[in-house]
Amino acid sequence: MSHTKRLLSLSTALAIAVPSLAFAEPSAELIEAAKKEGMLTTIALPHDWCGYGDVIASFKAKYPEIQVNELNPDAGSADEIEAIKANKDNTGPQSPDVIDVGLAFGPSAKAEGLLQPYKVSTWDEIPDTIKDAEGYWYGDYYGVMSFLVNKDLVENTPKDWADLLKPEYAGQVALAGDPRASNQAILGVLAAGLAKDAKSGKEAGEAGLAYFAELNKAGNFVPVIGKSGTLAQGSTPIVIAWDYNALGWAKTLNGNPPTEVVVPEKGVLAGVYVQAISAYAPHPNAAKLWMEHLYSDEGQLGWLKGYCHPARFNAMVKAGKVPQDLIDALPPAESYEKAYFPTLEEVDANKAAVTGAWDSVVGANVQ
Repeated sequence: MSHTKRLLSLSTALAIAVPSLAFAEPSAELIEAAKKEGMLTTIALPHDWCGYGDVIASFKAKYPEIQVNELNPDAGSADEIEAIKANKDNTGPQSPDVIDVGLAFGPSAKAEGLLQPYKVSTWDEIPDTIKDAEGYWYGDYYGVMSFLVNKDLVENTPKDWADLLKPEYAGQVALAGDPRASNQAILGVLAAGLAKDAKSGKEAGEAGLAYFAELNKAGNFVPVIGKSGTLAQGSTPIVIAWDYNALGWAKTLNGNPPTEVVVPEKGVLAGVYVQAISAYAPHPNAAKLWMEHLYSDEGQLGWLKGYCHPARFNAMVKAGKVPQDLIDALPPAESYEKAYFPTLEEVDANKAAVTGAWDSVVGANVQ
């Protein structure tokens, strides 16, 4: 735990700046080969998730010869894996080159032979705890589970998971995904279980399911996938989502309606996402160039602008590469100090518990 705790520490923001290290630019050969392919196919990257809109735009500006083909921005991690499987023999525009999935989906996709290894030039600055030693998948950013609240419709902002069960929140609480397929929603259930003091993994997954069954029975749970639009329209006035999504949506809504983002007092769960290249990528060189872009200083700061903590955050802060205003735009460091980073085994056990029993225990068809 101490190692992952260190990953989290924002106190490194105060570290003395050291001369920035020059990282190798992608090789001329890689750039040339990627330009020759002329296309990169991404999947499940909403532009308001983690600053992806600007990250994609900066890649296009850098490499105008490469067309970015964006598939299904609202897909969940399981859908991304299915898209690789469904297009194994298809090199057309429906076959994703790259995926960005929840931590549990990296090792399972590797085990199924769906990924190819690649180590970016900044590989050493990605913490060992969140990458595959052989380079098949690698952590990209993390955030903590939070509540985004529509203040026009919710008078008293809930401060914790237990609050959401109160009668005043009838018909107001939603997850930001389908807990049978979306990593964000699956881990939302785990966080609720941790808030009930259950042990991380299968036990917390089951406790989280019991919590959502209670929330559903009370009439407080709304079986709609929550996002900025549903929050603004009032169909989901309280959305359980990653802090970076909540903060990004709040910024997009720009006070209409007024919103509040809360990191709960208990069950503060950190979630890591990972990048990988499909073993069947029609454009493998463009995929590698995309990874170089994401893990460059520019790409990492692009995610940070989208309120995500990028994988190289600590190393970049230490090297004096992170502007103070980007650190100041995040919720206070104290909110993150209680965050729990589940192990891969715990994430896997929780995923199995939640996806396997959501229908039978909670019975709400989220769509």
